[in-house]
Amino acid sequence: MAKVPTPHISAKEGEIAKTVIMPGDPLRARFIAENFLENAKIFNTVRNMNGYTGYYKGTKVSVMGSGMGMASMGIYSYELFNFYDVDNIIRIGTAGSILRDIKLRDIVIGMGVCTDSNYAMQFDLPGTYAPIPSYDLLSQTVKAAKDIGMKVKVGNILSSDVFYVDAEKKLKPWSKFGVMAVEMESVALYLNAARAGKNALCILTISDRIFEKEMISSMERQEGVKDMVLLALSTVESISK
Repeated sequence: MAKVPTPHISAKEGEIAKTVIMPGDPLRARFIAENFLENAKIFNTVRNMNGYTGYYKGTKVSVMGSGMGMASMGIYSYELFNFYDVDNIIRIGTAGSILRDIKLRDIVIGMGVCTDSNYAMQFDLPGTYAPIPSYDLLSQTVKAAKDIGMKVKVGNILSSDVFYVDAEKKLKPWSKFGVMAVEMESVALYLNAARAGKNALCILTISDRIFEKEMISSMERQEGVKDMVLLALSTVESISK
């Protein structure tokens, strides 16, 4: 293990579990720790990016915010994989649907991730890399969804550097290739996991339909988050067996 604490995470060695669930919002991380985990203890408050470790049905698991965008996810996932020897990171977040048959509150799993970012350029690859998640995490999550009776949609997503865009110009072309939804963190997570030889997966709740200009309420968003958290925790329980 590299020297810890790191510049962005104040945890000591052994305080972070092998599997970390990462919502974007650090307050959502606190919500998960307080409502879903037993004996949760905080391991990070640097920059108010809360991180907690506790137990779910006897399985040790950590939950920590990633912040918004690839730059933030890139920093935290890199330090977790490379300095704290985390094996699995499961991102949970919200996304905007860009495919007509992806509805509000649908849960989408990123089997692959497209991007308009240059994040991969740092690796000096002699071509275009196709970021994909861990098959083990993907298959276990799909199985967990079936076991708890939760419907999910699995396919390609888009990870963008930009939140406010001309949707018709910048997002419509991706939908023509069957890309389901857009978010802002997954490509950094998948690339960092691949480079470190670790496992990553992205689970998303559809909070808005961009072309239809539909959006769920804050209360509905919270309920959707609960479903997504339960699915992620069920996956953690499965991979620990």
